[in-house]
Amino acid sequence: MTGRDIPEQYLDGYARILAEVSATGRRLTREEIESRRTLGEQAAEAGYGLRALVSAHLAAARAVRPAGPAPADSTLAAVHQVIDAFAEGYERAQRLAVRQEEAARREFIDDLLYGRSDLGRLAERAERFGLRLSHAHAVAVAEGPVAYEEGAPVARQVEQALLARFGNRDVLLTTKDGRLLCVAPGHEEEVLPYFAKQAHAATDGGTVAIGRPQPGPGGVVHSYEEALNALELAARLGLDEPVLRAADLLVYPVLTRDRQAMADLVLGTLGPLTTARGGAGPLLDTLTAYFDSGCVAAEAARRLSLSVRAMTYRLERIRTLTGADPADPAHRYMLQTAVIGARLLDWPAKEL
Repeated sequence: MTGRDIPEQYLDGYARILAEVSATGRRLTREEIESRRTLGEQAAEAGYGLRALVSAHLAAARAVRPAGPAPADSTLAAVHQVIDAFAEGYERAQRLAVRQEEAARREFIDDLLYGRSDLGRLAERAERFGLRLSHAHAVAVAEGPVAYEEGAPVARQVEQALLARFGNRDVLLTTKDGRLLCVAPGHEEEVLPYFAKQAHAATDGGTVAIGRPQPGPGGVVHSYEEALNALELAARLGLDEPVLRAADLLVYPVLTRDRQAMADLVLGTLGPLTTARGGAGPLLDTLTAYFDSGCVAAEAARRLSLSVRAMTYRLERIRTLTGADPADPAHRYMLQTAVIGARLLDWPAKEL
């Protein structure tokens, strides 16, 4: 757009101001400056570019011929005041538009994730943000060392990386409760793993959970809840993987679906460990390391900073107290399930 394309209404009174300044050498009045700010706001709201608007002001200034004794510096100072005030109003309108857009996006995300809006209306609003709720979507949730904030450097860095890699592929990036969320079409399988990589790198740590693709308007909510549950499971189980997939953790919700049955298994299988010197904690850590290392005693000993002899002694002590041998395949599944249940139920720290 060139200066000639700018409507005259955004230059209203400009030529008169410059003519009077060139004749008298006066400065702009407070009312004139405020009028320039107002015009700048209106031009921004109408969608005109600032470069074209400035060009139009300079072109109009050249058309004004000095009509008095005032030096050229006075006219140049007036042009500077006008453009500065106009740009201030323009930027003010842009900041307001950004805040309104962010507020609208946060409201939409809240309604989408908590189901506080009619589905038909929600689908219409979703299109504004590039989502087609009739299709399947998947959600990834990133949790960092510190809370993520809308517009913060980390969020902008991740968003720029996604745009550079995928362009506009109906991807929505936002923040919620201090976490960074990415909503992507279910068939775009590369988007969420790349988001996870960028979010992890941007904070030099943190964990990202990826929900499964789910269809329909409720699919985003379902996938989001899966991702949140995966983060919670990781915290309970002490999982240190940077990227968690809900599809890989489906066994854990199954194990805890009947909480009382799991509590009975934990107490019935591991309860005798509480009689050991130092309580059940050290022996439970021993079993955890043993199973996590593929039942290799030497590797488990290394993880616990123990000698192999000390590790062997602990395993034998567990066999004596529980009557179940961790090295025996017939006992291993029961023991390992009980250990997972203990971690999920935070036993023995919490009484069952």
